Amino acid sequence: MTTDPKRPATTSAAEAAKAEREARLAAALRENLRKRKAQARAREAPGKTREKAGETPRED
Repeated sequence: MTTDPKRPATTSAAEAAKAEREARLAAALRENLRKRKAQARAREAPGKTREKAGETPRED
């Protein structure tokens, strides 16, 4: 990969900051997905608790 002479070289501190930001964003995305799945489950079956382990839901 060639370097662009118009852009300054990336320092290790900048690379570390970028990696930290990406890790933070990845964690936020996972948490957001977890919340959305919980909301979808709550809308799908209001008043019901999770199915017992091993049971499969019946389709009518």
